[in-house]
Amino acid sequence: MTKIILKDIPDLHKLDVYEANGGYQSIRKALKEMSPDDVTTVVKNSNLRGRGGACFPTGLKWTFMPKQTDKPKYLCCNGDESEPGSFKDREIFEKNPHQFIEGVLLACYAMGIKAAYVYIRGEYFKWINLLQDALDDAYKKGYIGKNIFGSEFSTDIYIHRGAGAYICGEESALMNSVEGKRGYPRVKPPFPAAYGLWGCPTTINNIETLANIPEIIKNGAEWFTQIGEPKHPGTLLFGVSGHVNKPGVYELPTGTPLMTIINDVCGGVLDGKKIKMVIPGGSSMPPLTPEECLTAKMDNESLKEFGSSIGTAGVMVMNEDTDLLKVLIRIAKFYYHESCGQCTPCREGTGWLLRILNRIDAGHGRISDLDLLTSVALNIEGNTICALGDAAAWPVKWTIKKFRADFEARVSKDDVQVPVLNKVHSMR
Repeated sequence: MTKIILKDIPDLHKLDVYEANGGYQSIRKALKEMSPDDVTTVVKNSNLRGRGGACFPTGLKWTFMPKQTDKPKYLCCNGDESEPGSFKDREIFEKNPHQFIEGVLLACYAMGIKAAYVYIRGEYFKWINLLQDALDDAYKKGYIGKNIFGSEFSTDIYIHRGAGAYICGEESALMNSVEGKRGYPRVKPPFPAAYGLWGCPTTINNIETLANIPEIIKNGAEWFTQIGEPKHPGTLLFGVSGHVNKPGVYELPTGTPLMTIINDVCGGVLDGKKIKMVIPGGSSMPPLTPEECLTAKMDNESLKEFGSSIGTAGVMVMNEDTDLLKVLIRIAKFYYHESCGQCTPCREGTGWLLRILNRIDAGHGRISDLDLLTSVALNIEGNTICALGDAAAWPVKWTIKKFRADFEARVSKDDVQVPVLNKVHSMR
């Protein structure tokens, strides 16, 4: 089975081992044989889509970077990875950091960028140190810095440690954080390629996205398009958690059936239980029912059939004993806590969702609360500057829609007078 990133090579995180297995040959090839536009064209033709959740075509995004400008240009590498259920990027930092670094170099060469910032969540202390060690080794060999491989191309790579805010995974809040400002998402337009870091042209790519680039340059665009689903090609790093016998991060082709991942790769559901619900791409993605799981394929286009998305490919498996109300409370509390408070629908709506769910859990729920939850979610969705509002709304809206009977069993069928919603104390 093809593995592009998490290859079965012992000690691949070490520079000499990476070099012995073809490491840093793609950037050598690009500097010697290819123009920056050639590199962008290969990536564009590969149809590599962003691995951070939006699945936007990477090569197309690179073309938004202006070729001629009197301002410096920057690359931001998004390793914030604060989405509950997502833990794939740290596997790259730990097991194959140099392939990611080489991907950064290729991206910088393609777009004429002189400085890249790798944004990593502050809790990833171990992985920050591992990546820094890899960067130090690459600098010592002259693979990063001035006149790389004797060419006229120079660039630097810096690690920026975040302070643990989920909102800073949003690209414009990430840039504000790098600048030393509060992590507020920015209103768009202007878009980062026109006005990004310090008002300069900036491109933001996910860690996994960039780690694919060296292999695409090495093997060609057509090679990549032949892996997985044609509309969403390549492999994905699936972070599987929850009620499975073998949780972990697995690299598999896009379009792999969900039940193949659960049963064949992860050893089935714990204790032989039945599946109750699966979230396919991190906590913000709409869930799948047991019936949908039987035919679901794990790529973005296929999951659209079920009203969901691949997101960060963080697969969260829940068995038949799972209390879905408790699950929604946990998710709603997270998004309430992590809302930056800039947009009224998100700031107020996330609190409403949590209070209503807590009221139901306390035994004071009523049947109209289910419609009220959906109404609040709909008033958040699509009405905020960034996608955190959608991330908070979708789990509530879709879980109630697909598993309504579970929630109806927890509320009174009569709309009797119930206690006033308890205040949720701000945790911001």
